[in-house]
Amino acid sequence: MCGIVGYIGKQEAVPILLDGLRRLEYRGYDSAGVTVYNQNKLNSCKTAGRLNKLEEMLQNSKLKGTLGIGHTRWATHGRPSDRNAHPHFDCNQKLSLVHNGIIENYIALKEWLQEKGHIFNSETDTEVLPHLIEEYYQGDLAEAVRQALKKVDGAFGLVVISDEHPGEIVAARKSSPLIIGLGKSENFVASDIPAVLPYTREIYILEDGEMAVLTADQVKLYDFSGSEHSKEIYHVEWDITAAEKGGYEDFMLKEIHEQAKAVHDTLTGKVDPIEMKVQLPEVKLSAREIGELEKVQIVACGTAYHAGMVGKYLIEKLARIPVEVEVASEFRYRDPMISPKSLTIIISQSGETADTLAGLREAKRLGSRVLAITNVVGSSVAREADDLILTLAGPEIAVASTKAYTTQLLSLYLLAIYLAQHRETISQNERVGMVEAMLHLPGQIEKVLNTETKIKEFAEDFKSCEDIFFIGRGLDYAVSLEGALKLKEISYIHAEAYAAGELKHGTLALIVEGVPVFAMATQPELYDKMISNIKEVKARDATVVALAVAGDHEISKSVDYVIHIPVTHTMLTPILSVVPLQLFAYYAAKARGCDVDKPRNLAKSVTVE
Repeated sequence: MCGIVGYIGKQEAVPILLDGLRRLEYRGYDSAGVTVYNQNKLNSCKTAGRLNKLEEMLQNSKLKGTLGIGHTRWATHGRPSDRNAHPHFDCNQKLSLVHNGIIENYIALKEWLQEKGHIFNSETDTEVLPHLIEEYYQGDLAEAVRQALKKVDGAFGLVVISDEHPGEIVAARKSSPLIIGLGKSENFVASDIPAVLPYTREIYILEDGEMAVLTADQVKLYDFSGSEHSKEIYHVEWDITAAEKGGYEDFMLKEIHEQAKAVHDTLTGKVDPIEMKVQLPEVKLSAREIGELEKVQIVACGTAYHAGMVGKYLIEKLARIPVEVEVASEFRYRDPMISPKSLTIIISQSGETADTLAGLREAKRLGSRVLAITNVVGSSVAREADDLILTLAGPEIAVASTKAYTTQLLSLYLLAIYLAQHRETISQNERVGMVEAMLHLPGQIEKVLNTETKIKEFAEDFKSCEDIFFIGRGLDYAVSLEGALKLKEISYIHAEAYAAGELKHGTLALIVEGVPVFAMATQPELYDKMISNIKEVKARDATVVALAVAGDHEISKSVDYVIHIPVTHTMLTPILSVVPLQLFAYYAAKARGCDVDKPRNLAKSVTVE
């Protein structure tokens, strides 16, 4: 999730590039840079840090030219630094490139290019692209890009310029968005529509497998084989604020809808598609160390803590290691029992959560190895941990976490299988079945999102409620906790989650006529018990919403509403079942007139105790 802007025309490029990058600031960034063509060469300025730092540098550099590209980076490979910032160059500084996405086979490509004499200057996966294009260049820039992309596995939205082609920009897309803005005697390319709205509302939206060659006067579209084609121009009618949200009313809704892509991106490079094994290149634990682990503790706050509860179930079930889940704000004050044969898992979206970071440091002080699950490469948690699993959710703007939670869950699934592989506590059939099911999750999340209209309708029915309860067993209980948190933090409805088996131990006293109860029923081995619990609350005249797996039609006889999720591996249901709960919370909050992106009294990253 980075920002890309390119310009070719008659105006000075730098102000347009900076303006476009500024309009993409909501995507997040940790470094920024531009390259401009002038006086027969490419001139670049780039730096780690926020965009205003680049702006200050450009005021002094006086970079001039009417052809240029710019980029704000959200790091995935290589920490935020000047040399890892885009744009990147070939060996001879003759072509410059910006890129969004992940090059899965970059290590093999880099080694191959180094054998051919190419010199690399960064730690990024992106830098293989300009060197590949240089390797294949024979006078036609677009053809060199085409040939280079035949070698590339992964996702990319890339834009490249060359001092040997001062009148053109070449762009290409696969699984990472790019749009072309059509002007008069000028044209634009960007990773998202807001960057170009001040200049044009006539847009080509590139599809996967499409390339574009831009000059000041025209845009030609090609497929990756080189065949030229035409397409319909899209006229943008949103205002700029709406465009930043991709046409969604709020960032939270946009981020709920981004979960399929976030799950896909987080899986990328972490699964061997031939052997169907999990591979975690940034986890350096040896097979011996994994085999000798005596205990795992998961330390996190809020939504990340709820992900950790799912992680406990998975690691114990698959890897057969005892797991404790700790609220970070309590962990370091209770003199935890930790040894060198402990693994502490730290979960934090931002990587800067104060209590979680303090827990990490306490665990290390006591001799534990620390593995971090975070969404931000250069964060404190990522830097200080011994091992790292990066969630590739991209920037999350809304305070209420959605896509960060699902990618944290996915990371814990990957880790649990990885540990089980090394401990030989998972059979080949079970491993292959789970990995295959994980690969289907992005498409299944899209199917869940197709139930949005139905969820919106009954969310509006409950907008006047003051109390809503969530019940579940096993993995469903952990998801219930997250569903309740989402609802109360953005709608301000009092919501609580209970282990369904605990109803008789006090909770039933709160169930009266009309009180809504969400009943999670996705676990086959606990299904009959859940039906009994549903009947208990129905006997007290509760209004029950059941969340069940597709094909379960019996449950509708016992409840008032049913939401179905696609059939998946039993242990993977939390990644699908949380999505309807997020949508319910969102639409209940909207019906109550709440600001869903900025709920009262809350902040996105809690960086103080």
